[in-house]
Amino acid sequence: MGAKNKARNLDHEIRDDEMEEQDETSRPVSKSKKVAKEHKEQLQRLQEKDPEFFKFLQEHDKELLEFDDDDDIDDDVETDMEDAEMQEDQDVGPDMEDEEEKPSKNVITTEMVDSWCNSIGENGQLGAVRSLMKAFRIACHYGDDAGEESSVKFHIMSSSVFNKIMLFVLSEMDGILRKLLKLPSSGGKKETITDLMHTKQWKKYNHLVKSYLGNSLHVLNQMTDTEMISFTLRRLKFSSLFLAAFPSLLRKYVKVALHFWGTGGGALPVVAFLFLRDLCIRLGSDCLDDCFKGIYKAYILNCHFINAVKLQHIQFLSNCVVELLGVDLPSAYQHAFVFIRQLAMILRDAFNVKTKEAFRKVYEWKFINCLELWTGAVCAYSSEADMKPLAYPLTQIISGVARLVPTARYFPLRLRCVRMLNRIAASTGTFIPVSMLLLDMLEMKELNRPPSGGVGKAVDLRTVLKVSKPTLKTRAFQEACVYSVVEELAEHLAQWSYSVAFFELSFIPSVRLRDFCKSTKVERFRKEMRQLIRQVDANSEFTNERRMSITFQPNDPAASFFLEDEKKAGSSPLSRYVAILRQRARQRNDSLMESSVLVGEKASVFGSKKLPASDDEDDSADEQGATVFSSSSWLPGSASKDKPPKEEKKKKKRRMTQQEEVALEEDIVEDLVLSSDEEDGSMSDAPADEDGSASDVFSSDKDDDLKPVSPREQTKKRKLKNLPKKNVKSRAQQSKKRKRAN
Repeated sequence: MGAKNKARNLDHEIRDDEMEEQDETSRPVSKSKKVAKEHKEQLQRLQEKDPEFFKFLQEHDKELLEFDDDDDIDDDVETDMEDAEMQEDQDVGPDMEDEEEKPSKNVITTEMVDSWCNSIGENGQLGAVRSLMKAFRIACHYGDDAGEESSVKFHIMSSSVFNKIMLFVLSEMDGILRKLLKLPSSGGKKETITDLMHTKQWKKYNHLVKSYLGNSLHVLNQMTDTEMISFTLRRLKFSSLFLAAFPSLLRKYVKVALHFWGTGGGALPVVAFLFLRDLCIRLGSDCLDDCFKGIYKAYILNCHFINAVKLQHIQFLSNCVVELLGVDLPSAYQHAFVFIRQLAMILRDAFNVKTKEAFRKVYEWKFINCLELWTGAVCAYSSEADMKPLAYPLTQIISGVARLVPTARYFPLRLRCVRMLNRIAASTGTFIPVSMLLLDMLEMKELNRPPSGGVGKAVDLRTVLKVSKPTLKTRAFQEACVYSVVEELAEHLAQWSYSVAFFELSFIPSVRLRDFCKSTKVERFRKEMRQLIRQVDANSEFTNERRMSITFQPNDPAASFFLEDEKKAGSSPLSRYVAILRQRARQRNDSLMESSVLVGEKASVFGSKKLPASDDEDDSADEQGATVFSSSSWLPGSASKDKPPKEEKKKKKRRMTQQEEVALEEDIVEDLVLSSDEEDGSMSDAPADEDGSASDVFSSDKDDDLKPVSPREQTKKRKLKNLPKKNVKSRAQQSKKRKRAN
């Protein structure tokens, strides 16, 4: 018992001295040498005073006597993450003390790395592990403190040594740490780490875990190659369980992974999302709140604008958010309720204040994409009791957005809202009266009279919220709107084509469709509506024939099983008609995607990427990442971010000025005046694209000959209008002379 008490006292004494050493890390390196010497002198005095007790320690607790300042790794991790000054430890390892004396061996060579790796693989020497972790730290901080290289005894000079260290540590360190801590080779939950933190193994080796995770985080922030980052994240995913013991590191890893998910290219967003999802599953409440809030903010930052190229990317991001919410639905409901409530408050302010600024907050891509996101979440988990209560408030918000400014210029936005309502109705099985939103569009004069603006450019209603006034008069816009109204109205009616009350539900829509056929002057629209009316009448006969033979009352629960077999088979006339309309809409959208931007093909491939389905795919991706490391000559800090050339800066400035001009001239939301009462001669620009250039800006001098006009030309025209007529004539003559000279 006396020997054990002496061991405990000595252990406390050494730990107290180590704590004092941690407080003095900011002091010169020479002071840490003195502290190390004092420790060794204490052990020597103990050997002289009590040799029996010293022998007892050698037999039972040998590592306590093998004093090494490798424990300083734990102290250095915090300074690593904060990018502070790097202080190298004086001893790299017991197997390198002889090599340190010679100045010619200050450089870490491949032979040294191979010897460490072999000793770890063969007999798992702890000294080799510590030496390799020191080399890993030096590799991760290569080039950080260039001014203090003289104080660093060991450094890496070649990329081959760097790649060898990184590959071995990232590939094998998780297994080594699990073996030292006596954990299973894979998997585990947060409770595993909480129990482990009270054991002796954790007190011995936790500094190695913290060093591995902290230095890996540091080098992640330095990497620029997406395949290297993907490989590093993929390997760190196996060690994500250890982050439960380090909350500060956990928050930083979540932040880095969210950054890569939102801004990365290639397969990096998928890898980053899988890392986040694995964190949420393993650690639970420790990171769920940070992940839910962070991924929602990252989604908002990426959906300020939409075009044909970015459409698939935003859909991919939305699917990732919905997938992550499914990890913990009760917690997801709390966050979803708060975020949907924020959208409702913005809409309420727009209805109460009725100013352009209030309308602009609603009629922007950020707001609409958030509605799309929560629509997808409610539809994905409509059968779950946690998320189903969100369907009603979300439906009210979407209906309010569709009715906020009922003008023809916002037909694309209204159709998008109707599409969301149809999705919610189909997934939840509830009736949502969307037919009035669609039929009101048909009664506006812009879709009743023949187009006066020519054929016009094809309009992709998925990538715009508002169109310019000249575009309203084009044939392409009218056709896109009418066909979309037919498709969405058919979708709505097809959802209830097996209801016992279909005849009553479809009566008012069929009456108003017949009125449109009588009032419209466009024959092809009349033909399209008659086709829809015939299908509605056929479906009414389909349900009425079977309704004649029933005996239950309308409020009887048996009414919900009416035509259940036919519904599973999809045999109603409207269901078959909707299948044809969906195919037609798909072909139209594909043609618009092909004709809009060539890069859209790559964007569609990226947006449709699937998550790895098996471990074999994950292993093949690891092999690709390993080849990237082995064939790369990159070193941290060697290739700083290149400064953009002067020409690119000038282009950015031009784009910014153009965007400011468009923002000044743009009439985002006009007063609450119906489009039928608007003046046809007034002009307004379309919303600005992501590049800052305005889309669909046309001159309105002639209806038949519409030519695109840039914002600069519009400002020139306005200045010319303010000038005297003599100056205008003289300038026009000068321009004619220049053209003749050319």
